[in-house]
Amino acid sequence: MVLSIPDSDPYWLLNAQVPHCFLDEDQWRPRTAENLVLVDVQIAAGTIAQIMPAGTGDIQGQPGVDLRQGQVWPCFVDLHTHLDKGHIWNRAPNPDGTFTSALATVQQDARFWQPEDLYHRMVFGLKCSYAHGTQAIRTHLDCGQGLAEVSLDVFQELQQQWADRLTLQAVCLVPLDYFLTPAGEKLADRIADLGGVLGGLPLMGPDLDRQLERVFALARERNLGLDFHVDESNNPQDRTLRAVADVALRHPIAGEIVCGHACSLAVQPPVEAAATIARVGEAGIGIVSLPLCNLFLQDRQLGRTPRWRGVTMLQELKAGGVPVALASDNCRDPFYGFGDHDLLEVFTRSVQIAHLDQPYGDWPHAITRTPAELMGLPDLGRIRVGLAADLILFQARYFSELLSRPQADRVVLRRGRPIDTTLPDYAELDPWVIPR
Repeated sequence: MVLSIPDSDPYWLLNAQVPHCFLDEDQWRPRTAENLVLVDVQIAAGTIAQIMPAGTGDIQGQPGVDLRQGQVWPCFVDLHTHLDKGHIWNRAPNPDGTFTSALATVQQDARFWQPEDLYHRMVFGLKCSYAHGTQAIRTHLDCGQGLAEVSLDVFQELQQQWADRLTLQAVCLVPLDYFLTPAGEKLADRIADLGGVLGGLPLMGPDLDRQLERVFALARERNLGLDFHVDESNNPQDRTLRAVADVALRHPIAGEIVCGHACSLAVQPPVEAAATIARVGEAGIGIVSLPLCNLFLQDRQLGRTPRWRGVTMLQELKAGGVPVALASDNCRDPFYGFGDHDLLEVFTRSVQIAHLDQPYGDWPHAITRTPAELMGLPDLGRIRVGLAADLILFQARYFSELLSRPQADRVVLRRGRPIDTTLPDYAELDPWVIPR
């Protein structure tokens, strides 16, 4: 069945199933064991005008489309990406799939990261994200080794060009000792000018606390949030997440704090992991997990089947009151050789990898409402009267249907109107990523 959205205004989405967690009102009662609610939704002037139990409203002859119990979700929010690295695999493949080789390969490829190259690869990623139904993206941008000026200039141009389609946030990515230098302070000023987020890579060492206290001070002075890559390894001695939480409790800031990966948490002694989770919850830190990339990299050894899945303790973190998000991370680059900037794929694989089902509960928040709140975008990732009708319509009726197929026939509405969901042709990248 091909869904045909009426051209008129207003119109109705009839017999739509919405996961209960997306509906703020308590009066809604799920009709299925999967906590799905059957509703009719009126779209008027680009907003959600009414939500009513299916079949109970007087649509007064207004046109509508019968979704036949297909699911309706809010548009996605991608909290952790690397648009500057994206889609270089053809010219810079990872020779053995390891984390060490990924680092070395990206460092070698960075010589090609000139404005045109960055611009076209980042645009390709944005086109994919937009077509799949994403409406906000946070991207980490490598800013060391002279990359900051070019990367941030290109980002700012794209931020302006895509403002009517995507909300874009930038996070600088440097080793934390960079912020102990004048160049680090200058970078913090530039990030503040972009309305971005301070970020970096904390590493275990004697200067870790001093580095963290410095970047917290820079963020506090500029009213910025923080976003760190932490403990992306299977070494139980990597505990920078705990250090971030400790500093956050000593020196709180106004902005949100997010930590990505936290893989080593899953291989630490249970008592230590539980203590860290408690500190993270007390500090109000959000965790973003990147299961696809971590599944690709972690526990990889030549000729040996991996023994663990590489992801952090998602269920335990969430049970401890920690906001938990899922995101795309790298896409078709040496850190992850696959991906298409599709958060439904991320959610599907994450459910399978981390057993986020039975029940699904409010795990759909992990690619919608939770990342939106961590990005300071509280009206995104919800379905509520008065909000913009930025919705994704699926023909799948149940989670077993939704997560079993790619849902390539999804309809994406932005302000109530369907967008073109045609994905960009890989050939668009040929002038930039063909082997050199």
